[in-house]
Amino acid sequence: MYAIIGGSGLAKLSALQNTRRRVMRSPYGEPSGALTFGRLADREVVFLARHGYGHTIAPHEINYRANIWALRELGVQGVYSVATVGGVRDDLGPGTLVVPDQIIDYTHSRKSTFFEGAEARVTHIDFTLPYSAPLRARLLESARAIGEPIVDGATYACTQGPRLETAAEIERIARDGGDLVGMTGMPEAALAREAGLDYATLGVVVNHAAGRGESRQAIKLEDLESVMRETVTRAVRILEQAVRSAS
Repeated sequence: MYAIIGGSGLAKLSALQNTRRRVMRSPYGEPSGALTFGRLADREVVFLARHGYGHTIAPHEINYRANIWALRELGVQGVYSVATVGGVRDDLGPGTLVVPDQIIDYTHSRKSTFFEGAEARVTHIDFTLPYSAPLRARLLESARAIGEPIVDGATYACTQGPRLETAAEIERIARDGGDLVGMTGMPEAALAREAGLDYATLGVVVNHAAGRGESRQAIKLEDLESVMRETVTRAVRILEQAVRSAS
């Protein structure tokens, strides 16, 4: 069984059939909401809305540890994360789907490890390649199998939020090598690695980042909804194919 974590624009996976919900508790508090089990492409999956089912949890308030702990307790084979992002790189405009391969973390004050506390042993994880190669490959192959354009590789810059970035901050991110900007990629990816879970992200670009392209003067928030809705629908088709093609 695979897990899907939905971000903004994917608070409910309507393609799931025969659904049931399960409330879980963790040593780190409550996850973002009840976990929804069901069948996608005739395969059993579990879905979790990262921001809660009413989209009420801000990026910096998400209990990432509880979310990942719950999925590990279920024994999932891997985690597909769907994340709405802004495009920093010129070719990553609204409506683009991308599978990132690197992360830069600009967040602060988030609970970012399972290995802390008086009784916990200091534990380091290798995070050279932050995403699972097999899951990344399956997302890319699935997109190609259904004729869906997708970009292979980008650096996801994770900011604190919930405010959007300034144009100067995006310039810094670009100089640092960031291609996409979002608010939820960390510590989720690192916690998945600590938990021993394969993890990959499917990025949904909904706008040019601040100071770029159509967002040169301002980000038109009223325009994001339609782009998000259409692009997330395409992302779900890729996820269906990825789940269908899993061994």
